[in-house]
Amino acid sequence: MEIEGVAALVTGAGSGMGEMTAQHLAGVGAKVSLVDLNEDRVRDVAKRVGGVPIVCDVSNPASAEAAVAKAAEMNGPARILVNCAGVGRAKRIVGREGPMPLEEFERVINTNLVGSFNMLRLAAAAMFPLEPVTASGGKGVIINTASVAAYEGQIGQAAYSASKGGIVSLTLPAAREFATQGIRVMTIAPGLIDTPMMAGMPEEVQESLASQVPFPKRFGRPQEYASLVEHIITNEMLNGEVIRFDGAIRMQPK
Repeated sequence: MEIEGVAALVTGAGSGMGEMTAQHLAGVGAKVSLVDLNEDRVRDVAKRVGGVPIVCDVSNPASAEAAVAKAAEMNGPARILVNCAGVGRAKRIVGREGPMPLEEFERVINTNLVGSFNMLRLAAAAMFPLEPVTASGGKGVIINTASVAAYEGQIGQAAYSASKGGIVSLTLPAAREFATQGIRVMTIAPGLIDTPMMAGMPEEVQESLASQVPFPKRFGRPQEYASLVEHIITNEMLNGEVIRFDGAIRMQPK
């Protein structure tokens, strides 16, 4: 599918991979709506990339519906959705203070998994009535963000791994269901990425983590994630699959 002139929705666009994806898609001609819970950040990024800022809690049905509606009003119905919104907190299931509070597990699941599903269902529904834009009958593409933690979750990552594992498992059934409508569904599972969260760690910790990547021995870059998003959008045979974006890393227990 061509990108130029097409409306795109990017969640988690206030920072990290979401920010770079919004910037990259705008740079190749997409009409981008940037969705984030942080109003100041999303407005700043939207101003820089020439996009539409939308403050939204992706896990909230009404908030997400309003976001999709506003994006359509400003740029037309989105044919591209990239779900980057997510949270993560390291905590053992049973720690020194006892079992993990259930609300902490629920928060991660609601933001990462329920939020991704919420935006996916709404964006797909809006794509259904659109006319195809490819010779094969393609109408649009949805790209979710999982993590290598879906496969090799470390100690303390139970909530995060469960949320990302759910996104991985969602990919194929969603792609099969939407196939008759010409809507593709893909997932990217990043490894260690140079995001603000990583940058806040001590330099020796960053070096130790980067050394675990077989090749290249460094963190992945948000720009590389954004480039992969572009390739998925333009390569119509990519559908119903999860792409590990991790330099061949396989995470150890801790």
